[in-house]
Amino acid sequence: MSKLINNHFDMDIHPPYQATEYKSTILRASSKPLVITKKTLSELSGPVFNDFKLGVLDHDLTKNAIIDGEPIGERIVVQGKVTNELGQPISNTLLEVWQANAAGRYVHKVDQHNAPLDPNFLGTGRCMTDTHGNYKFYTIKPGAYPWGNHQNAWRPNHIHFSLFGGDISSRLITQMYFPGDPLLEYDPIYNAIPKRGKELLISSFDLSVTEPDFALGYRFDIVLRGHIATPFKNK
Repeated sequence: MSKLINNHFDMDIHPPYQATEYKSTILRASSKPLVITKKTLSELSGPVFNDFKLGVLDHDLTKNAIIDGEPIGERIVVQGKVTNELGQPISNTLLEVWQANAAGRYVHKVDQHNAPLDPNFLGTGRCMTDTHGNYKFYTIKPGAYPWGNHQNAWRPNHIHFSLFGGDISSRLITQMYFPGDPLLEYDPIYNAIPKRGKELLISSFDLSVTEPDFALGYRFDIVLRGHIATPFKNK
């Protein structure tokens, strides 16, 4: 989550509440200063996922929706480590991911992009960090898609992440981008983030994570809270 310094967000990392070029923020951004409330036991003591049971294929988006074949697209494996601002691993915490398919379409009734759905790809999954804070999941590299924010607007390839962390106050919803994506230069969501924060949202290709003859590997480490915290999608 974001860093708190004297009860204020670290604006060197995170995007502003309202970014003019990212048009939906004009309507949904707060018009008044936030009120920082004192944390209570309910914010500091959970959730706890030690006994949470995942489905056997929850972590594998290439298999958790198969009906009659493999999903279309480039298989990838995403691996990383979740830590706090002190570099300490956050173990046994839940990560949820969702994304568009290889053609750039979500399995959602609101998404009417003129691109095909893939019956063998739901685009949703989840996994847990191990005792050392490490996580891993398999998926298909998502495609770009138009989103109507401005003339000829296309979202870069990305995967959405939701993490709970050690307690509710460290909750984070963010996006992972891919290195070398030419659309990043034109994306108002990405460009609303300060330079220091942008670097934290781009995964890195990792040959050691790549699985021979199966999937290219990407590393995406996540920091909850602190001065090198992974930025919010938008606050």
